Amino acid sequence: MKKRKLTVLSAALALFLGGLGVAHAQIQNANLLNAPVDVSKDFEDYLNTFYFADELASFDPATGTGAVKYQRYNYQTRQAFDNMLVKPAPIAANEFPTTEYEAAPVLPFTVQFVSDRTVRIKMASGPQYHQLQESLMLVNGTAPNHPELWKYSKTATGHKYTSKYGSVEIVANPWHVKIYDAAGKLLTSTLHNSDVQNTYTPILPFSYVRRNSDYSRSMAPVFSLEPDEKIFGCGESFTSFNKRGQKVVLFTDDANGVQNETMYKPIRFYMSSRGYGVFMHTSSPITVDFGKYDANTNKMMIGDDEADLFLFIGEPKDILDEYTDLTGKAAMPPLWSFGLWMSRITYFSEKEGREVAKNLRKYKIPSDVIHFDTGWFDIDWRNNYEFACKRFEDPNKLMTDLK
Repeated sequence: MKKRKLTVLSAALALFLGGLGVAHAQIQNANLLNAPVDVSKDFEDYLNTFYFADELASFDPATGTGAVKYQRYNYQTRQAFDNMLVKPAPIAANEFPTTEYEAAPVLPFTVQFVSDRTVRIKMASGPQYHQLQESLMLVNGTAPNHPELWKYSKTATGHKYTSKYGSVEIVANPWHVKIYDAAGKLLTSTLHNSDVQNTYTPILPFSYVRRNSDYSRSMAPVFSLEPDEKIFGCGESFTSFNKRGQKVVLFTDDANGVQNETMYKPIRFYMSSRGYGVFMHTSSPITVDFGKYDANTNKMMIGDDEADLFLFIGEPKDILDEYTDLTGKAAMPPLWSFGLWMSRITYFSEKEGREVAKNLRKYKIPSDVIHFDTGWFDIDWRNNYEFACKRFEDPNKLMTDLK
């Protein structure tokens, strides 16, 4: 009898835990309002179609414009012992008419020289019908072009441009863009499919994905990482300072603390310890895998059908100077902003604020700011730009006294 009861209890517990598992899976898969958009999911879906940048189809050295030919791939499964693997395999077009959906499309590629340290690379995964003339992300709405600062030379494998701070090499077949410093050290390079063959795990090269759900496209600029390379940047983040080995989702989210990986102030810019930086010029969601999935691979998965990258060469101060020349330099904040801020959510009355000020002076604590966050107006979180008269008797006198 005891044994039968135990069996029934075990079965009930298994059902309960199984139900919890289903509920947890449903919560994990729910599309919540303003949940961070992780673009990498589209690049892992074997139902989608992938196009790998393959070779330089054409190029005009005088203008830096040309085209890259892409090859079409799908993920295919492969069984190996107790492991089901997926690997990209070349496939033919399966749409009709094939003229609309080519198996090997030839698409635009542009190199622009913003300064003698800054190179712009633009790629598109298809025709661009609404080309913006100005960008709100750039100081003058557009980036300058100074090809005269770079010397062109034809090479046995393609094209090369050199300035006093570095060089850019474009290899025709297999297609690569390689960035060097002034001493000739390779800083980083685009990755071709031939670079990622020595593995059983699927590593995407420079590519774009076409979603089979709606045929929309997203670009994935993929660059090399060196073994000792460190990555810094991407905005306000509470994960490790060195982003190498992390997957960073650049999407604004209220992190509600400093114990998780979501970002309240993401920035589409990072620097490498090897002497280069990258600005991803787009307002779309971005997920960057800084060698998390594969230690040698930096994947910038962009939720846009166009990739627009600015690469900077130099020391950190040079890179920051170039980046802010392009996007705008911040004004020096006032001196008081560097002091101690007394803040919480929130001080609700004049009396409360005066008490804080009194205690700061009593305990001889230097302070520049007392932060009345959301509690100074009538209804919490509904700002009518007026002090709540019942809790703030004389706001003007309060400001004068605190100052």
